[in-house]
Order: sequence, then structure tokens, then C-alpha cells
Amino acid sequence: MAQALIDRHDVELAALAAAGGRREFGELVRRHSSAVRALLRRMGAQPALADDIAQDAFIQAFERCSEFRGEGTFAAWVRRIAARLYIKRRAKEARYVAEVETDEAAPAPDQAGLVDLDEALKTLSEPERLCVSLCHGAGLSHPEIATALNLPLGTVKSHVKRGLDKLRARLQPEPATLGRSSHVS
Repeated sequence: MAQALIDRHDVELAALAAAGGRREFGELVRRHSSAVRALLRRMGAQPALADDIAQDAFIQAFERCSEFRGEGTFAAWVRRIAARLYIKRRAKEARYVAEVETDEAAPAPDQAGLVDLDEALKTLSEPERLCVSLCHGAGLSHPEIATALNLPLGTVKSHVKRGLDKLRARLQPEPATLGRSSHVS
């Protein structure tokens, strides 16, 4: 029976879960829980908080599974639920304050010149990281982010643009200096 679940499409599993299929929903959780937790960590959640919110998101997804129509992917749908739960949690705990951030120089890449996305996201200001993660990780539009964070639309657009510009600069490989020598014979 386990193999039969693995072979089924997310839309089919969601429909069966909406009818009360706990094993089918368990397969959806197995498939997508790590991506949901990774998004939450990129948004700034500590690992334990990411796990808690991911669990809450899947509980909510199970309860609302009949609302999933398959118009997008199940993964995107549950990531949106998780992102919104994270935003609500932050607002409830009054930890998020939209403020004018100071521009700090990004740390230099490691010795190998390689930087992973998670490390690069840590170099962004908190509002930039949150807005970029909601836009490109959870798939929310700028107006949706503005509403969710109670920020002006222009501020959200600025945070996303500045964040992406910083990420591009940080993740861009250094130009090679092939064939150039600085010593004189």
C-alpha cells in the first residue's frame, strides 16, 4: 500500500485526504515538510520554531484540504499557509518592527568564493529577508506581503528589490584573473 501512495500525484492525495485519508495526507507531509521548514528558516525562524510552525501549517492544511483545488502545487499552497502562520506569530509576539535599516557591507565570501543561499539570506536586514522569502519562497505577491506585514506596498517593493540586489551581488562569482601575472621579469 505504501508504494501505491508514493506513485500518486499530490492533487489525488489531497482529494483523498479531504475525504479523511490520514495516510494520504501523511504522504503529503512526508513529501513537503522539509521544504516548508526550510522556507520558515529562510524567513528567520529558529529551527525549533520552524518545526512548530510547519506542524501547525500541516494541521491547518489537513483541516482545509478540501479547499485545495490543484490550481497550483500542493507544496506552494502549504508554504503559503506556513508563511502566513509565521507572520501572524511574529506579529502576535510583537517581535517584528518595520524600521529604517542601516546599510551594512556584506561579509566577504568564504575562501572558496562559494556562498550558499541560506548564508547569503542571513546578510540581509530582517525586513529584506522576510519580504524576499515571502515573495520568492512562499510565492506571495507584493500586495499580499504588504497586507500580511501591514506595510506600505512601496516599502515591500523596496525591501524585495534591495534584498535581491544584495543577494545577486553576494552570490555573483568573482571574475577570474586567468593568464594575468603581477610580477615583472
